Amino acid sequence: MASVQWHSRTRKYESELHMCRLEVLAVEFSEYHPLKAITVTDSKSRRGGRKGSTSSSSSSSSSVAPDPLSSMLYGTDPLSLFAAVSETPTLPHSISLGRKREEEVGSDFEPWSSKRGEILSRFTTTEKLSINLFMGSDKSKASSPSSAVSEKVRTRLEELDDLEEGSQRELLNLSQQDYVNRIEELNQSLKEAWGSDQKVKALKIIVQPKSSLLTLIMHISGLVVNSSSKFCVSVLQALRYVEAALLKCNRFLTKSGIQEMLQRLTAMIRGIGDPLVAVYARAYLCRVGMEVAPHLKDSLNKNFFDLLASFRQVHGESVQNQLVLQRVEIPIYLTLYSPAIHWILQCVAYRAPEDYINCAEIWVEFTCRHFTKREVNTVLADIIKHITPDRAFEDAYPQLQSVIKKILTYFHDFSVLFSMEKFLPFLDMFQKDSVRVEVCKSIMEVFIKHQQEPTRDPVILNALLHVCKTMHDSVNALTLDDEKRALSLLINGFICMVSFGRDFEQQLSFCVEARATFCNLEPVIIHLIHTVNQLAMETRHHSRKTAAFVRACAAYGFITIPSLTSIFSRLNLYLLSGQVALANQCLSQADAFLKAAVSLLPEVPRTISIEGKQRSSEPFLLDFINNFLSTLLVVPDHPEQGVLYLVRGLLNMVQDYTWEDNSDAKIRVYISALPLLGAMSQESYLYTIPKVDSNETLYGGDPKFIAEINKLCETLIGQVLDHLKGLGRDEVRYCVSKSIYTLQT
Repeated sequence: MASVQWHSRTRKYESELHMCRLEVLAVEFSEYHPLKAITVTDSKSRRGGRKGSTSSSSSSSSSVAPDPLSSMLYGTDPLSLFAAVSETPTLPHSISLGRKREEEVGSDFEPWSSKRGEILSRFTTTEKLSINLFMGSDKSKASSPSSAVSEKVRTRLEELDDLEEGSQRELLNLSQQDYVNRIEELNQSLKEAWGSDQKVKALKIIVQPKSSLLTLIMHISGLVVNSSSKFCVSVLQALRYVEAALLKCNRFLTKSGIQEMLQRLTAMIRGIGDPLVAVYARAYLCRVGMEVAPHLKDSLNKNFFDLLASFRQVHGESVQNQLVLQRVEIPIYLTLYSPAIHWILQCVAYRAPEDYINCAEIWVEFTCRHFTKREVNTVLADIIKHITPDRAFEDAYPQLQSVIKKILTYFHDFSVLFSMEKFLPFLDMFQKDSVRVEVCKSIMEVFIKHQQEPTRDPVILNALLHVCKTMHDSVNALTLDDEKRALSLLINGFICMVSFGRDFEQQLSFCVEARATFCNLEPVIIHLIHTVNQLAMETRHHSRKTAAFVRACAAYGFITIPSLTSIFSRLNLYLLSGQVALANQCLSQADAFLKAAVSLLPEVPRTISIEGKQRSSEPFLLDFINNFLSTLLVVPDHPEQGVLYLVRGLLNMVQDYTWEDNSDAKIRVYISALPLLGAMSQESYLYTIPKVDSNETLYGGDPKFIAEINKLCETLIGQVLDHLKGLGRDEVRYCVSKSIYTLQT
């Protein structure tokens, strides 16, 4: 077998020396750095015994900074120097103002100090507790700045020996408040030790295994913690807490020191075997991370997902055995996680309107599908809490609209929907008019589609009135006619679904309120007048106060109709309201409506706008007059007016109206009036209204009445013949044939 010869590798000492040197970073002009203006003395010494004297050393001035960990023993480490600089009154202004805005936590973030009180009030116990206290010695006194370096090193080495020997005492039978007070004393001692440069003493206080809120909570929950318990925080884990607490100092070493250290500590926590200890370690790391760099969300997210991954350990054999040993049930044990999980989630969600709302948009569907209105209301409340500050909702309208649509997909019972306390406040976040109207339209579309029966639920009515009013108030002079029709259709659909049963007065009151609320949408007002007329007709069979109520309905119409802009809407509603009043034996109201219609005829324009196009109004006017004439057959003459005063008034208006050139519309009205007069001359009319005496009853075939009808017919026929004389033969044949046909029918 051939022999193998080993050779040492070739080394390049200059390159290795260059690689081992500390990284040199450029410092901005406005940025403070504790090492910037410091001249460091490079000392070379021989390593001696722990308590032996140091040998003499030679020093030389150098511009290269030595290892800060080595210089810690000599009191020249960056942390000590920074502490010394911080205590001087000549602190540069850039220190306090140099921190970026993104690295500051605002007042909208709930601090841990307020959380602690809430946790202690939630987890209470009457059992007696114990705590270990560090008993400091005189050897831990801070050395003066003028002390020799060797003396300082000797003192710290003696402190380490004292730490190993142990200088603690255990206090027993403490109440919960005494326990908290002792922890506060330890905290204050820690601050004083660190501030007076007693680093070892501070370390002794930190590694106390029972000086944590976690331990107190476990005591309260029945987990007996002792020095050998796996739930205790070990010294190694305590050092991780120390390292996390010093995160802020890393900004003076490297630019990316904080981010790298957060990632490293996050990964180190994965090595903690106990999930409960690990979750509180993550909570503390998140707390420190929020203090030094709240904008670094990666470590926060990793801690949260690591928490989820480690949670499966709860059902592992190790934890289960420990719970059996401690006689603790799983539900009680799981409550111990809630403070830490709540804190971690608060840190993750802080100032995230975009990330949060994107997540909430997805999860709200899961909540709607599998839970009740209580959980959905909780989700809405949480969204409002996160999106309202700084008007963040203005950048999340699409997501908020999606949330509304998903809720409407699963909740069709509007009594349940509007009983959610946070639903209407959620709608109030839609401040932009166009978006708000679209949301309201989607609500009304679902209501009209899925509401099976009329409702009188005050919760639904008040909420939907608010929704409809929002749509109505968006109408202005620039609103397109199509948009007005769409909104009116939705509002009318809501009005149709409102019913108070036989409480007709309440129904009329609702219509009065709706008229004031939706006054800018004419189709809605027209629909309300129709609704009131229908209501008046229904009272004939149910109400004992028919006449009084019908008069109230008539007053509603008489006040409302003049507000309409469409003249044919006014004419038709006057006629309809007159017919309803007549059917309810309210003769004076019917007479007033019909007279108002006759007096309005001269105002009819020769052209009207229909769907944006100008058209002749004659066909519509002729149609209205024919309907009006058919109603006059059953209308009795007013005792204080002349015979057939309404017929004469109508014909006089037709005579004076300015018709189109070469139009035969007026003659057609005369021809249509002849059958009416013929029907009025009969002994019994073709149709009558119950409980209403028509002219056949009033006049009883009186010859004078018949004579008046004949005179009026002669006048109309004369007008027709005069018109025929001015026409050609074909036109005469047409008119005569039409007249004969009209008289026969």
